Amino acid sequence: MINKKLIIGITGASGSVYAQLLLKKLCELQAQPDEVAMVISKTAEKVWAFELPDVPLLTSPFTRYDPDSFFAPPASGSAGYDAMIIIPCSVGTLGRIAAGTADDLMSRAADVMLKERRKLILILREAPYSRIHIQNMLSVTDAGGIICPASPGFYQHPSDITGLCSTVVDRALSLAGIDTGSKGFMVS
Repeated sequence: MINKKLIIGITGASGSVYAQLLLKKLCELQAQPDEVAMVISKTAEKVWAFELPDVPLLTSPFTRYDPDSFFAPPASGSAGYDAMIIIPCSVGTLGRIAAGTADDLMSRAADVMLKERRKLILILREAPYSRIHIQNMLSVTDAGGIICPASPGFYQHPSDITGLCSTVVDRALSLAGIDTGSKGFMVS
């Protein structure tokens, strides 16, 4: 991983553990990205506090941008980010991205990734899907985005919930072109 610039978006979908594990994994990587920008929705802060009450959200060393700011670097293609992972991604955020409605920094940064033909990975956290969700997933896919449902893998025989959730995190990072060093992990 050389000169990787990464944006991490965290929405208010259930599954804060995925974001927490991803941030932790990024901190632990020997070859860290050159830059990691974070955009966290206001709802994500509330869901995080509810789901992970003993894990402070603000302990990450990465630069955090106000979700209402359109002057932050992730809002511009000239900032040169290589990939964006939204984890977990709510279906509301998916819908705004699919419609091209850049009404906050998260959806604007995603829009920039698509228009610049860079990697946009949405770790969708919803079940079941409605026809609208599926149409929105198709729209984002047709525009070059990657839909990766938060579907943990059991083939590595994870021994606990952290191991199970880590299969999703490793897949997201692998899709972004970041080597996690996980043995036996394959993107299929």
